[in-house]
Amino acid sequence: MRLISLTFALLASASIPAVAGEPAPSRPPIDKCVWERLTDKNIGLAAWVQRCDFGFRQVHFEFVGNALAIKYSDGGAADPLVEVFDIKSGETADAAVQRLLLEKTDKAISTRCVVAPYTEGTVPADVKRYTFSPNATYAKELKALANPDEIPEPPCGDWGEMPDGIQYFEVPAGEGRKVLFVRVGQDEPLFDGQTLQVLAAE
Repeated sequence: MRLISLTFALLASASIPAVAGEPAPSRPPIDKCVWERLTDKNIGLAAWVQRCDFGFRQVHFEFVGNALAIKYSDGGAADPLVEVFDIKSGETADAAVQRLLLEKTDKAISTRCVVAPYTEGTVPADVKRYTFSPNATYAKELKALANPDEIPEPPCGDWGEMPDGIQYFEVPAGEGRKVLFVRVGQDEPLFDGQTLQVLAAE
């Protein structure tokens, strides 16, 4: 009886209606998961995320520090997947991305990398995505040293392009004056990267 009740509860919550002005999830939830809307006005982010019960493991999202983080019932601390950073007064979004990349990357590497548009996959309208990629000379050197049997280190540091996963900086549409750093990983994430919403300051 408990299992039947749980099944109906999951089915009922799988189709959470979007509130006026909020985007709906861009895809169905995966098996044994349901979409839920999380909002933190202090961080300035709203997101559709999946809460999952796989029996041996439960998964949910929570806000930690400046980030939307994923938490596994059989794991340790929550892992940040979407970090939120302020755009400074008088600073453009593009300049904010450049500043953050330089702040978080060793200078020996950052001088050999450039900010480039991230265009893989479907980018929502009015959203800009960026990555940190090797410049032409550096890319040529890396190609000459590449070993096809090994996964190389990230060429532009932990905040640049990844050889075995997806991550990027995102400047969402809206009035929130925020830059996001989004860690998608290798598989389709349990958050909806197509409908991340920056909230305007109150």
